[in-house]
Amino acid sequence: MTHIQPAFDGTEIAAPAPAVTRRIVDDFEAWVDEVWPAFVEAADTGLPFTVADVAARKQLPDPPRPASQWGSLPARLQDAGIIRHHGFGGSQRAHQSLVHVWIGVPAAHREAVARRRREARAAARAARAAERRAA
Repeated sequence: MTHIQPAFDGTEIAAPAPAVTRRIVDDFEAWVDEVWPAFVEAADTGLPFTVADVAARKQLPDPPRPASQWGSLPARLQDAGIIRHHGFGGSQRAHQSLVHVWIGVPAAHREAVARRRREARAAARAARAAERRAA
C-alpha cells in the first residue's frame, strides 16, 4: 500500500504508507478500563501468558507512558486476584529479555486471593512502621 502525495506541479509521488503505530490512550485509568477485559479473558483460559502476548493478540492500545505503565497493570490484576505469577519466559519484542509469565486464578478463588494479598501487604506495612518506630 502506498501513500500518494500530490506535488504542486500536478504529478503524484508514490511513497510508502506511514507506519502503523499502536494507538495511545491519553488517560491512564481509561486505558486500564479498556484493556482489563482482555487480561481477564486471558486469565480465564487457564493458560500461561505474557502481557506482550495478550497486547499483541488483542491489538491493545498503549498507555500514556508505555515505557513505564505497562508494568503496573499486572500488579493491579494480582491485587484483584485475577492472575498470579507462573514463571519467566522470553520477551516477544526483545528476544534477549526475560519477562514474567502469568496464569489466571480460578474465578471461584479470586476474592480469597485478593483478600490474602491485601492482608499480606497490610502486615508488611505494619512491620515496616514498627521497624521505623524502633529505630
